[in-house]
Amino acid sequence: MNTQALIAALKAGTHDAALTALYGADMLDTQRTRYIAAVEGFCDTYGDGEDVSVFTVAGRSEISGNHTDHNFGCVIAASINLDIIAVAAKTDDTIIRIKSEGFPEDVIDYTDETVDENKFFTSGAIITGVCKGFSDHGYKVGGYRAYTTSNVLKGSGLSSSAAFEDMVGNILNYFYNDGSIDNAEIAKISQFAENKYFGKPCGLMDQVACAVGGFVAIDFGTPGKPIIEKMNFDLTAHGYSLCIVSTGGNHADLNEDYASVPAEMKKVAAHFGKPILRDVTMEELIAAISALREETGDRAILRAFHFINENQRVKAQTKALLKGDLDAFFAGVLSSGNSSFEYLQNVYTTKNVAEQGLSLALALSQNYLCDKGGAWRVHGGGFAGTTQAFVKNEDVPGYRALIDGAFGEGACIVLKVRAVGAGKVI
Repeated sequence: MNTQALIAALKAGTHDAALTALYGADMLDTQRTRYIAAVEGFCDTYGDGEDVSVFTVAGRSEISGNHTDHNFGCVIAASINLDIIAVAAKTDDTIIRIKSEGFPEDVIDYTDETVDENKFFTSGAIITGVCKGFSDHGYKVGGYRAYTTSNVLKGSGLSSSAAFEDMVGNILNYFYNDGSIDNAEIAKISQFAENKYFGKPCGLMDQVACAVGGFVAIDFGTPGKPIIEKMNFDLTAHGYSLCIVSTGGNHADLNEDYASVPAEMKKVAAHFGKPILRDVTMEELIAAISALREETGDRAILRAFHFINENQRVKAQTKALLKGDLDAFFAGVLSSGNSSFEYLQNVYTTKNVAEQGLSLALALSQNYLCDKGGAWRVHGGGFAGTTQAFVKNEDVPGYRALIDGAFGEGACIVLKVRAVGAGKVI
């Protein structure tokens, strides 16, 4: 659709139904304004009057399976109603140009498939890697210009980077492959791009959750062939919101904390001659505790307890969501959170025990929500950053006031789980 015609249609409410389905009726005016601004941003960058399409990729929240994917475990994640949107136009050359709001434009010739370590950790490397992944899988690649804007907050554990990766492939999917590529396949290509071209050995959870949409269970038991199950569970229809609490903790010098979790789990696995903890049973673990205490230390054993039990929790929570049993699902959320605190021990760093923002957020959540229903737990990697809570819609104002009062205005981010991950909006 021509850019000016699209702006007029958005102002006239022609696309209100699509926007409401993605973001909810309460966000319609905000999103209509946002989409108009995005089209105007495209015009300012690439000129007026072009035929364009509008695409979306959701952010994501980890729901359960804390620190399990790196040892080939099981997770549940969900897409959320924060997203990256892109206004894009096809071109007839081999150049992909992407101008992300607030960042310099990336200009990539996709025929140059070189892996360049000098470009590691750049968005341009991601674009090159996604195009290479498409070509390797026999999919079509072509040029386009895109202007993107995102409200997926960086550093919030909601996966802004994975959403961008999926967006590169999402546009290629609709422009050159008739939208025929499964979103899970796009997620795998995005992971390839991040691993090989971006230089980060990430897992697959973020890309899958952003692309597939809704609640999704992922079993990483078979390397390269994860089992992905999308669950048609509507959290909003059950009267709940997903609240992410940003505690403002300092992430500096936490690399050692994060790295210690998979390292200690694999150290326990190595005792049994196995590369990952997924291959170790609880019976084997308990039988070897005496030797493990001397060989790996007690914390590693506790983290192994967490991993094995967390996998079983994820499977039980998946069954609960498929049945629509919210009480059983919430019981799993609480159990997962307790295990992260007590066994995984990723709620605060021992380098600075005076700063325990996550602990405080969890204490406030428990105190406020314990007789109101819902659930709460650490969110993402832990040690600093965010917690999450499932809160009844009528309790959200009070909960948000409590959290914002403790951590500052805007600390409580109120979200919905949306059914659509990656797709074409207009």
